[in-house]
Amino acid sequence: MVLQILVVDDDPAVRLSATDCLEISGYSVIPAENGKEALKMIEEYQPHLMVTDITMDHMDGYQLIRWVRQRPAFRLMPIVCLTTQTDRYKRIRGYQLGGDAYLSKPFESDELCAVIRNLLERSQLIQSEWRLRAEDQIHKRIKFQVTSTRQELTMREQQVLNLLGDGLSNPQIGDHLYLSPRTIEKHVSTLLCKTGTSNRVELVRFAMEHDLIE
Repeated sequence: MVLQILVVDDDPAVRLSATDCLEISGYSVIPAENGKEALKMIEEYQPHLMVTDITMDHMDGYQLIRWVRQRPAFRLMPIVCLTTQTDRYKRIRGYQLGGDAYLSKPFESDELCAVIRNLLERSQLIQSEWRLRAEDQIHKRIKFQVTSTRQELTMREQQVLNLLGDGLSNPQIGDHLYLSPRTIEKHVSTLLCKTGTSNRVELVRFAMEHDLIE
């Protein structure tokens, strides 16, 4: 997968220089002339990292960083700030707003690429760990749901579920259990509620996948 980097700067020469070195390094670059244009690019392309100038018309880099960090979907996106400003208090403000690295212009191409590579590797690692944790939580919830469902099933519901797994209709199940089709229908509705499924096909699939059918 080619990683996408958004480069935001009102200086065409800076955009071109950053684009050239990043594309040579194998990244896909999305250029933006100012903060307002960058907002549209972020929503449309959802880049993996953003490089932004601080001093820009319409919306400066500080405002852009603040906007990005207020959106849950982009809170983990690495941000590199470019600026000609050397005031350390302004650099501190950038870090406080959520910037990850600060480079002074004119920047060295190899330094920019090294900073970006390091931030992207760390970001990809963090997101990978988050996905694994989320998958683990989903697995635990399903396991808990299956265990709870198995404990909640009455003997009659288990019998109905077993016959559903054999492909029998409600009247056929009623004949086997000496119950009316209406009673079987009530048992099926209860099974749907307990398993969180919406129809007989989903119910049987859920039961088979989680060994609820004896």
